[in-house]
This record gives sequence, structure tokens and C-alpha cells, in this order.
Amino acid sequence: MQQPEIIPHLFRTEFRKITAVLCKRFGMENVNVAEDIASETFLSALETWPYKGLPENPTAWLYTVAKNKAKNMLARNEVFHNKITPFVQAETPEGQQPDIDLSPENIADSQLQMLFAICHPAIPPEAQIGLALRILCGFGIDEIATAFLSNKETINKRLYRAKEKLRAEKVTMEFPPESEIAGRLQPVLTTLYLLFNEGYYSESRDEVLRNDLCLEAMRLTQMLIAYPPTNLPNVNALLALMCFHASRFESRRGDKGQMVLYHDQDEALWNRELIAKGIWHLNTAATGDKLSKYHIEASIAYWHTIKEDTPEKWENILQLFNHLLVLEYSPVAALNRTYALAKVRGTDVAIIEAEKLQLTNNPYYFTLLGELYKNIDPQKALENLQRALALAKTQADKLVIQAGIHNLTGAKN
Repeated sequence: MQQPEIIPHLFRTEFRKITAVLCKRFGMENVNVAEDIASETFLSALETWPYKGLPENPTAWLYTVAKNKAKNMLARNEVFHNKITPFVQAETPEGQQPDIDLSPENIADSQLQMLFAICHPAIPPEAQIGLALRILCGFGIDEIATAFLSNKETINKRLYRAKEKLRAEKVTMEFPPESEIAGRLQPVLTTLYLLFNEGYYSESRDEVLRNDLCLEAMRLTQMLIAYPPTNLPNVNALLALMCFHASRFESRRGDKGQMVLYHDQDEALWNRELIAKGIWHLNTAATGDKLSKYHIEASIAYWHTIKEDTPEKWENILQLFNHLLVLEYSPVAALNRTYALAKVRGTDVAIIEAEKLQLTNNPYYFTLLGELYKNIDPQKALENLQRALALAKTQADKLVIQAGIHNLTGAKN
């Protein structure tokens, strides 16, 4: 990797590690201080490496500089000194410098403990995702703003409020007792699920960003699996779901940025290694006596890795959607079920069920109705697609809908 490229790469991979370790050492209430030290460390690299050359071990260089900056701040910052030094001195033998442990083991523990801390129930879900992107994934404020289709000012305010809430609630960085793991794990999994969806269903046209959001969600989920107390069936089911969806990532966008619908995707672009990994984790999840929504959604996603249309495939998908709606009803799941229903029971039955939903503010509702009506009543299909186009928010969705309208009308581009 060339020198101009290595600092952004290391920022993405090492900023989060340095910040998590410093937060663990100095407390969540000093998360801003931890981020400042990590940021100053990379600023030093930007100021030094272009002139003195790349160090032999860039990561070790960053860790050394971060440790020194943390120790210097302890010595010079009176406010920080008054708040932290008594705590640090209590754990530091006399005559020794306070230790900043950047070993791989402590980094992994710190990131997991940070994940539990930022997924505190007092923090709104959007803010949890923002904190995860910033502190645990090393995303810059600009990137987070792009992911949320927002601006830097809004994101900064959101993160500031979330950090203040963490401080007010006196949230600590620690692993929950094993007896509390299951309860504390649920909001963590929800955050990772939403983080993955932010990438997979992102309205941003930044392809690299979309990929990175999904990969970071998968990385953090994999970390939970690597920690024995959280290597649980629902965690494996969530990673299986992510693997199955990510396996089709490259086939979902056309060469002009348009969304490629499932039945038009090039199966040769599907990632077979990710599919195999998803199958392994789904099999691993098939233990215990609790069925989570991640188990069901992963099973639905598995059947979508089989391209061939067979009665068995769509009957299984339909039954899985039925189970999902009983376990945790959502209008979007009910809408997706109607497509499977059309495959199994026919479009007439599916239209009746779809129109009961009355999701009149959802462009996908009208897109699906357009698809269901196209061979029964082309005029109704066109009307539904035109309503979908009026509601569509992204250029990618508009291109798909316009293509459907074109196929119905035979109009020229």
C-alpha cells in the first residue's frame, strides 16, 4: 500500500482500537478526550510520515504515539488530571507510568465492552448506530452524514447528545455478568442489524461506503461470536443473515447505478464463499429452544441464494414469512410476504392480501402492486408504478420504476 493511501486505511482500522482502549482506561465519560488523543495521533502521522518516511511498523508507531499523548495529557491537563489521576494512581504501582494496554487481547475486549456501552437503552437507536460508526468503525463525521443522508452539524449534535447521555447515565465499559448477557445482547444485535441494513438498503450512491457499512456490521458480529459468552444461536443467525445478503451485494447494482431486481441478478456474481459461511453459521444457530427473528430472516435469505424457481423454494419462503409475522409483525415483512404468496397461490390472491396493507406512503407497496397487476390489468399496473415513482426517494429506485413503466407502455427513452 502506497504512503498516501496508508493513513486513511490505518485511520479506519486503528482509530477505533485506540479510542476504545483509552475509553476503557479513562471511563466512558471521557470519550471525547479519547477521540481527541486518537485524532491527534493521526495528525502526527500526517505531519511526520511525508517528510521522515513511513516507519517500519506504522501500527506500532501509532500505538506508541497514542500512549505518549495519553501520558502527556495526564500530566498537563489539570481538569483531566483532577478527574482521572486518582483513579489511575489507584491502579498504578508507585513510580511507574500509567499503562495504556494496546495488546490485541485488550483491544478486542475494549471494543466489545464499548459495543455494550454504546448500546445502552437510554441511547436512541440512530445515535447508537452513529456512535458505533464513529467509535467502533472509525468513520469520519462526513461519512456518517452521507450514510444518514444528513449533514455534519446534525451528526455532531446527535453524537454530542448521545455522549452526554452516556455521561449522565454513568455508563461503564464492562462485560455484563453472564446471567445478564441475553438481556443486554438484544439492543446490541438490533444496532448491528440496523447498521448492516443502513449499508444494504442505503439510499447513498457511495458504493464504497455502502460496502463498508455492511462489512463493519459483520466484523462486529464476528467479534461477538469470538467471545464465548456471546457466541449464542441468535448471534450466529444474525451473521448468517448478513452473509447471505452480502453474498449478492455485487449483483444488486447495474453498470449505471440502477438497482437490479432479484430475478434479473447475475448468479455468477454471487459470492459462494459467503453463502457457505452463512450456511455454516445458520447450522450453528440451530441449537437451543429459542427462535429469533434472525433465524427466520436468515432462512428466508438462504432460500434466496437458490436462484432456481421451484414450488418447494417459494412454499418454504411463504411459511417462513408466516412464522416471522407471528413472531414479530412488521408491515414491510407483510409486504414482502405477498410476493412469495403470488409465487405459491397466484397473483389474484396476492393482490387481495397486498391491498389490505394500505401502505400508501411506501413506494415499494405500489411497485409490488405494479408487478402483480402487470399481466392482469396493465392500466392498473401503470397507475401503481406512477404512484410509486412519485414517492420514490432515490435515483436507483426511480430507475427501476421507470424501467417498469417503459415495459408497460413501450415508450422510448
